[in-house]
Amino acid sequence: MLLRTRRQRLSEEKEMSAALKRIEETREALVDALAERDWDAIGKLDLACRACVEDMVSEGSQNEPELRSNLEELLGVYRQLIDVATGERQAVVDEMAQMRNSQNAAKVYHLFG
Repeated sequence: MLLRTRRQRLSEEKEMSAALKRIEETREALVDALAERDWDAIGKLDLACRACVEDMVSEGSQNEPELRSNLEELLGVYRQLIDVATGERQAVVDEMAQMRNSQNAAKVYHLFG
C-alpha cells in the first residue's frame, strides 16, 4: 500500500508538472500572439488556457507556490491583453467617428455645393 501511494504521488507530481508546463507554454504563446495582434490565435489560446487552469484547479495542487507563480504571470498577460484590446477598440471607435464626420461633411458640401 505504501509503495502504491508513492507511485500515485509520483504520478500526480508528473501530471502536475505537465499541467504547469502547459500553462507556461500557453502563456508564452499568448504573449507572442499579443505581440503580433493575432486575435484569432489569442482566442484559441485563451480557451486552451482556461482548460489548463480548470484542470489544475480540479486536480488540486501539490506544488502551490509554483502554481501561484504561474497563475500570477498568466494574470499579468491577461492584464496586458485587456489593455491592448481596450486600446484597439478605442482606435476603431475613433476611426468610425472620423468616418461619420467625413460623411456628414460631404453631405453638407453637396447640399451647398
